[in-house]
This record gives sequence, structure tokens and C-alpha cells, in this order.
Amino acid sequence: MSEPRQRIRIGDLLVSNQMISEAQLEQALKEQKLSGRKLGRTLVDLGYVDENAMLTLLSTQLKIPFVELKQFRFDRDLIQTLPETQARRYRVMPLKESADGILLGMADPTDIFSIDELQKVFNKPLHPAVVRESELLDVLDIAYSHKQEIASLAEELDTELEDTAVDLADVITDAGQEDAPVVKLLQRIFEDAINAKASDIHIEPDEAVLRIRLRIDGVLSEQVMNERRIAAALVVRLKLMSSLNISEKRLPQDGRFNLRVKRRNIDVRLSTMPVQFGESVVMRLLDHTDGVRSLDEVGLPADLLVKFRELIQRPNGLILVTGPTGSGKTTTLYGALSELNTPDKKIITVEDPVEYRLPRVQQVQVHEKIGLNFEKVLRATLRQDPDILLVGEIRDSGSAEIGLRAAMTGHLVLSTLHTNDAVTSALRLIDMGVDPYLVAASLKAIVAQRLVRKVCESCSQAYEPNANERQLIALGKKRFGLEGSNLRRGSGCPHCFNTGYRGRIGVFELLEVNHAMADALRDNNVRAFNDVVHKNPTFQPLMYSALEFAMQGITTLEEVMRVSAQVEDEVADIVLEAQ
Repeated sequence: MSEPRQRIRIGDLLVSNQMISEAQLEQALKEQKLSGRKLGRTLVDLGYVDENAMLTLLSTQLKIPFVELKQFRFDRDLIQTLPETQARRYRVMPLKESADGILLGMADPTDIFSIDELQKVFNKPLHPAVVRESELLDVLDIAYSHKQEIASLAEELDTELEDTAVDLADVITDAGQEDAPVVKLLQRIFEDAINAKASDIHIEPDEAVLRIRLRIDGVLSEQVMNERRIAAALVVRLKLMSSLNISEKRLPQDGRFNLRVKRRNIDVRLSTMPVQFGESVVMRLLDHTDGVRSLDEVGLPADLLVKFRELIQRPNGLILVTGPTGSGKTTTLYGALSELNTPDKKIITVEDPVEYRLPRVQQVQVHEKIGLNFEKVLRATLRQDPDILLVGEIRDSGSAEIGLRAAMTGHLVLSTLHTNDAVTSALRLIDMGVDPYLVAASLKAIVAQRLVRKVCESCSQAYEPNANERQLIALGKKRFGLEGSNLRRGSGCPHCFNTGYRGRIGVFELLEVNHAMADALRDNNVRAFNDVVHKNPTFQPLMYSALEFAMQGITTLEEVMRVSAQVEDEVADIVLEAQ
């Protein structure tokens, strides 16, 4: 049995150590009754006490360890010895098992009633340790993934479909049949995707297997199932949820639906495409629970954030945010819109599709099938007396020209463009067939951005760079004056699904078009434009931001190489100069 512990009231403990006042404790207790949350969590959420200070005090007072879960290598099998419902209800997880008993991570180690209940489950001495609740919930999401259950449900559904006399539509279209294997299977797939913070779900039928892949931190992870024919059942169910035509299997279809998973509001954008062995489905997951991120949360470096804020406050001009698909362009633009969204400004957006709903903003969904394209909507919006226009994407010369003319005639226009960096974005507009003078007169600034993976904090370790990496470090020091080389990489652990990376961070470059650049654009002089940009002392390319993060140990040099297509040429130049 675990050793008896005296009951400590966390509120009284904080008051006696003068960390909160009696009035704050009373207010927190009232709030706790309404929310049902633990008192400690309530005090932290109300801002009355710092979480680290509170946990350190508990650790000292109770003479128990304070465990940093981000640096702790947990045992998934050990955690799963405790049912998930109890782990989440009591906010606990078993950390380590030894001859002396079990080290139990607890968000509230003063909760002796939880310890008594868990004693019945483990039947071993329990030794509490204090952990952060947010970190504990993240680990529980990882530890209780449903891969085995997904495989089992897939097998069950395959068995159900074996009888050819059963109408497939009856199996998968009965909305009231919540316990049907296909419904359970989809539920588990979505839950796993949300727990892993995946941005996309891919359902891909192959000749003999079905692949379900999740894009986590920009990279796909795969689960292969032998029950290939359940793919049709999943596709039909998803089409029904998206109000698509379930009988049309020869043409691609696009749709969307909303889900509530793990108390999170998820907007799902679905795309189907006929492939050799059935239909491939890709779903983009947009989490609207926390709303639109502010500019402060986007991740722009402090100096670029100040400049960008100045630029979006201008009354007119075109500001572009560029980068490949999935680089966070829309997040940056909506952060700007949320800041500009005041009662004295008329804002209209033209998007395909509308990703986030904003109050007061007039948002238009492009509908190509009925002829409502970007160009037609843009012409109409200019008759709606807007102050600010957001064009979801500049796709052709028509939409580019209208956007640029709107920027030249007293409107602030924000848009995105799929290009590699800021420099090529300006040239891309001219390449589309837009008159160079129009680009020169209207284009005010370009933000290029990427998302790079962060080294997992739990398995991060220092290492010695190889020859190629040393050349890259030399480039950072020679060209950008970067100091230090705290190189780190992850060895792989359960926190990061053995990838060595967990989470992503943005890298940015901001090009503000000055008179010399505008003159070069007006003359359609590519070489002169490039020279002026790269000689500008205030311009710092994407590679600078990425290299800085790598040399601080936040990301890796492999990620730098992935982000910057120009790195190899730059390294070659360094080598030639050294010779």
C-alpha cells in the first residue's frame, strides 16, 4: 500500500505562503463550482498564481518530485495499464514502475481520494509526483492513440461487408446507427488525428491494402490495413457527411463538414479523386476552437512584426504573403485582418474556400461552376465601397490586374501567391502578364514564409556537425554574421512519434519595395531588381531566419536545407571561395 499522507488543502497552502489572497481564493472557489475544474487549474486560469511557482511549492511541501514531462521518456504500455477514462478523470499517469511501487504523475497531488481509487487499480504502492496538467494531457493524447482499435474496427467492418447480400448503402448510411463499425472507425481516425495535431488525413486504397496517413508537422505517417474493401465504405460515409453525390465515382468532388472532436470544433475540407483502385480522399482539418490567431501569435520576429504592422496600416497598396501550400499564409493574413477589423473599415474577402468566419467582414465564396470566379467577384467588390480587400489567392493575370488596380486607386489589398521567396513573387506578377508599371506602382511589400519542424524537447541532444553542415554553419557566420552553433537533433521518442521533431515554427522574410526596386520592376529589369534587393541591408532572406533557429538548437540543419532551395548554391560558393 502507498504510505498514508496528510490531507493538504491547496488553497490554504497558497494563502499561508502569501501566493494568493483570501479574496482570490474565495473567487476561485466560486469559479470552480461553476466550471467543475480542479482548484489549482482554476487559480492558474484566473491569473492569480503562476503554475510553475504553485507546482514547485507543492513539490517542496509534500516532499515529492516535480517531473518535467517534456523531458521525460514515458512508457506507453505502462500508461495503458490505467484505463483512459480514469487517467483523464483524475488527471494522472503512471510514470515509472519499480520494486518499490509506481511513480504516479499527478496534476493535483493533494487529491488523496484519487490516490485511494487508483490504489485499487494498481494494487501496488503509489508514489505521487507533481506534473503540469497541460503536459500531462498532451502525453495522454499520445499514449492512448487508437491504432490497434482502428485495425480491429477495420477488420470488423470488413467481416460485415463479406456477405454480398448486404446492401453497402444500408451498412454505412444509417445515421442513427452510431455503433456501426464504419462510424466508430471514422471517429477513432479523427480522434487520433486531433490528438497528434495532424493537419490532413489521407485515405488511399491500394491494390491489396488500405493506407491511412496523417500529416503531422508537415510529414506523413502511415497505418496500413489489409482490409482494402472497407475503403468504399469510408468514402461513402464521408461523402454523405459532406453532402456529395455518393453515386459519382468517376469525377473529383469537393465538400466540407463540421465535427466536434475532443471538445474541439473542427472544420473539415474534403477532396475526393478517382484513382486506380477506388477513390482517394484527403481531408484538411481546420481547428476553429481557439479562433483566429492574432499577429502576435503568428510567430513573426519582433522587428518584422513592427514593420508588418506599419505596412498594413497604410491606406492603399498590395501586400503579398507567399509560400507553398501549408506554410501558414492564411493564418498570417487572418491575423492581419483581425487587427484591421474595426467599425470604421469596410473589409471584403474573396476566398476559395472561406476558411475562418470573421464578424463584421463580408466574406465571398468563389464558385467556379456557376462562373463566380475571382475576377468576377473582384469587379463586384469594388462597387461595394471597401477599404480593405483580401484576395484568397492571385491565380491569373485577370485577378492580379484587378487587385493591383484596386491597390492603386485607394484600397489596401492583401493576398497570397504560390512562390518560393519574396524576390520571385514580384517577378511572378510580371510573368503572369501584368504591366510592369502597374506592379511597380501598387506592390508595397512581400512576406515569404515557411514552417520548419522543431527539435523534440524530450529527446533533443547535442551532436557534432558533418562536413556539409560545417559549410552551412560557415555560410551563416560569413554571410549573416550569426554567432554560436548550439546544434541539436532528436533521437526519437514517444513524444514525437520517433521522428525527432515535435511542433513547428515559422521562418519569415519581409521585402519592403523601395524606389530603387520599383524602378527596376518598371523597367522589367530582373537582374537590377535582384541586385537592389540583395544589397539592401535591411533585407534578411528566409535562410537567415532558418539558420538562426538551427544554430540556436530550435530546428535542424536538415530543415534549413529543406526550406531554402538556394542553400546548396550558396554552400558551393563558400567552398569555391575557400579553395
